Amino acid sequence: MESTRQNKVAKQIQKDISDIFTREAADVVKGTMVSVTSVRMSPDLGYAKVYLSVFPFDRSGQVMKAVTDNEWRIRKALGQRIRNQLRVVPELSFFLDDSLEYIENIENLLK
Repeated sequence: MESTRQNKVAKQIQKDISDIFTREAADVVKGTMVSVTSVRMSPDLGYAKVYLSVFPFDRSGQVMKAVTDNEWRIRKALGQRIRNQLRVVPELSFFLDDSLEYIENIENLLK
């Protein structure tokens, strides 16, 4: 059960990271569409699990590798945005959210 504070911080981080991907880290995603589907925060707000959805699906491995290699850059940009709201910039871990790919696969099987 997540607290109200965890949910508020998670929504703010989700908004900021998606903005970072569109503006500051556009060279990391290299022409693919990356959306932040959800963010899960630890109770002490020191750790964030960020779930990303990548389109097209076949480039998801390359994009996830590039994102994890540039994690420090994304965390630094996030820290500049939330420095007045949080005391500690949370550590980021990126995970692939393949639910859209799963849904598309099920639809193809049903056809």
